[in-house]
Amino acid sequence: IRMTANVALAVIGLLIGTGCVTSVARVEPDLAPGREGTTGTNVEGLSAAVRLQRDFTDLFEAPQFDHTLWSVVVRSLDRQEDLYRLNPAKLVMPASNMKAVTLAATAEHLGWDYRYETQLLTGAPIEDGTLRGDLIVRSNGDPSFNRLHTDPVEVFGDWATELRQLGIRNIEGRIIGDDNAFDEATLGAGWAWDYLGYGYAASIGSLQLYQNIVALDIRPGASVDDPIIVEVSPAYSGLELDIRARTGAADTSATLNLVRLPGQSVLEITGFLPVTAEAFTQTASVPNPTEFFVRSLRAALSENGIVVRGAAIDVDSLQDGYDEPLRQLLLHRSPPLTETGRVLMKVSQNLYAETFLKTLGGQNGGRGNVADGREAVQAVLSSWGISPEAYVQYDGSGLSRYNYVTTDLLIAILERMHRDPTHTAAFKATLPIAGRDASLERRMKGSFAENNARAKTGSISNVRALSGYVTTRDDELLAFSIVANHFHLPQSTIDAVTDNAVEYLAGFRR
Repeated sequence: IRMTANVALAVIGLLIGTGCVTSVARVEPDLAPGREGTTGTNVEGLSAAVRLQRDFTDLFEAPQFDHTLWSVVVRSLDRQEDLYRLNPAKLVMPASNMKAVTLAATAEHLGWDYRYETQLLTGAPIEDGTLRGDLIVRSNGDPSFNRLHTDPVEVFGDWATELRQLGIRNIEGRIIGDDNAFDEATLGAGWAWDYLGYGYAASIGSLQLYQNIVALDIRPGASVDDPIIVEVSPAYSGLELDIRARTGAADTSATLNLVRLPGQSVLEITGFLPVTAEAFTQTASVPNPTEFFVRSLRAALSENGIVVRGAAIDVDSLQDGYDEPLRQLLLHRSPPLTETGRVLMKVSQNLYAETFLKTLGGQNGGRGNVADGREAVQAVLSSWGISPEAYVQYDGSGLSRYNYVTTDLLIAILERMHRDPTHTAAFKATLPIAGRDASLERRMKGSFAENNARAKTGSISNVRALSGYVTTRDDELLAFSIVANHFHLPQSTIDAVTDNAVEYLAGFRR
């Protein structure tokens, strides 16, 4: 039996409400509006736009969402009109949709060609192949020393080559990491203590290596009750493992947990892993990113023929600083914001977002900090006519539960990025593509949204968000923002409803 889209959605809602299904099926292509054989009005004489409003009301205001706060806006960027609005001015937690705010403000303030710089400096002479003092590495926050760009092993090897070309075969002093471009606050406001050991909550600093995380290769022990086996890579992380997790029976549930308290180097691993479990990899944050960077650099220089006699240390451990004045030995520049911004959005890299925010905070000559970064974001948004009452910002990534935005604000940013020719192509290139890559690779496949919708996902506990662009069957460009808060349903159910709505928009015809 062929159903109209709104009837299909209502039936789906009824089934979920009664517990018959736990996730929402797609509106199939032949049920969505605007498919082949349909016209601008249906058998009930409703216009396509009115029908969309009715169907979305059935979808988002179904009884199973009585405890869920949906905030949804759909705007036609071609006609400059809203097609649907539900709680558009309510402040909701955006999760990683906050990254779109951070990136838009960074691009406006710094430009898409912005590159970070890292210097190797010294105040010592070079005599008979020996640098008679310390080598200082200083960066203004370059986040790109990781394999998502160029492997740091290659970068450090190139640095060693350049130093040898300057006549340096030995370094008599230390390798000192100067991280003073940023302040000493390494965590975002409102970040929870119980996830600080995980890679997605990596510490923020102006010297960054491998996203300030390491890989934990984990597998069960040989027998039940044996400790699990954990191997850390790369080296020099500074982590001290306290492995309390045990190998469980074959029917044991995997319940591993990582705990590392702020300022501590001990990573406690608790829980159970069944003896039959396959090996897997979990990321963990490092306790001191600066030390991780300089220790790894020291080892790389040694491996590339430069003997370093001193230790690798954080500048903060020095009481008297280092010799001045300094001269530059070499300069390394990061990829432009077009590339680092793409990693931010497609990988949803929290550390990049916090780096961008602190970078904005350091543009007036001071040390990069979040408070000044927030002021810089506010200045940009105010210049675009966006009221400070439309958001509450505490971090750059959306990991903090102190962040709030309205979907009207997210739509305003999407529209600004679309209409400004200096932003439109670069910004849209950062967004995950439905059914094709990044966080949307497995979503909306087989629908008109596949390889069409481009949007930023967002997820923290009891928060799901998706904001971006989709083109209808009439080649009409729409901006949408769909945010769910306060739900107790499975995240997969919320995602299915969200995907259903975007697929509907992709199949929409006037």
